[in-house]
Amino acid sequence: MIRPAETADLKRIEGLVAQVRAGLTSLTVDRATLREKIARSSTSFAKEAREPASEEYFFVLADDDRGEIAGMCALQAAVGLQDASYSYRIGTVVHASKQLNVHRVHPALYLSNDYTGCTELTSLFLGPAHRGKGLGTLLSKSRLLFIAEFPHRFAEKVIAEIRGISDDRGRSPFWDGLGRHFFSMDFPTADHLVGTGHKSFIAELMPKHPIYVVFLSNEAQEAIGKPHPNSRRAMELLEDEGFHYENYVDIFDGGPTVECRRDEIRAVHSSERCLIEIGPVEAEATRCLLANTRVQDFRCCVAHIVRRDPGEVVMSEETAHLMRIRAGDQVRVLEL
Repeated sequence: MIRPAETADLKRIEGLVAQVRAGLTSLTVDRATLREKIARSSTSFAKEAREPASEEYFFVLADDDRGEIAGMCALQAAVGLQDASYSYRIGTVVHASKQLNVHRVHPALYLSNDYTGCTELTSLFLGPAHRGKGLGTLLSKSRLLFIAEFPHRFAEKVIAEIRGISDDRGRSPFWDGLGRHFFSMDFPTADHLVGTGHKSFIAELMPKHPIYVVFLSNEAQEAIGKPHPNSRRAMELLEDEGFHYENYVDIFDGGPTVECRRDEIRAVHSSERCLIEIGPVEAEATRCLLANTRVQDFRCCVAHIVRRDPGEVVMSEETAHLMRIRAGDQVRVLEL
């Protein structure tokens, strides 16, 4: 079941984040940073937001009966409003000479703040012991149902930075080919600094002029716009929702950024609100992603329902209890 993260979850979240490899900047093994993230999220859930600002919504995949947290994900309502948000845009530079009959087209990296104000999907991580059970789909899509239910809290464009190529030691070929020449530190160190909120060095040290891709090593060039193997499935889930790559990459590991208009996301336009009844659910019932319609007490899970009249569904008493809803309440439904 997906719910907002709470202060009481801190120790379990910390243990889960300890399993994260370098490259997932929004999740850092630092207790103070995680505590602040949870506090900021709690404030955001409690806020009567009428438009996207600096809110952050942090969710966990929890089994509260067992006291276990299997995964997490988050939403940044609008990035870059307090701390600048940077990407590389892959553009084109043409060099031509009629006299020499030469025409060369070169891809180049342009430092960009183009995604300022966009909503960002962040912090997606599922513990290794829980993979291969369909829980990654629940994690990924649950936050999209939150957007569908409360669209006024989010921007018209939604993005997600996909983790780029790095090895088990935290070595990133894109960073080694570019970033290290300007920052004089290894990739894990830079990643940790950003994850703990120290971002000013990016603006201070990042090259301001276009960088010709041809000047990078072959290994660095090949990493541009490529997802880490462990993040490929996450990217595919977003592509199924309508997200697409538009030649923007992460400034550290070169991973792709995907984007979609909020109202064109499948979970947003295909989900619907339904009144619920509580009763027996047959074996041939429809498997759906369900979310209640509350902000602070948001709950989301996968369950089977029976469709009755248009706009009405039947769910089991167990599912209703899990989601903290009663007969006559409304629930948002997305068929899987």
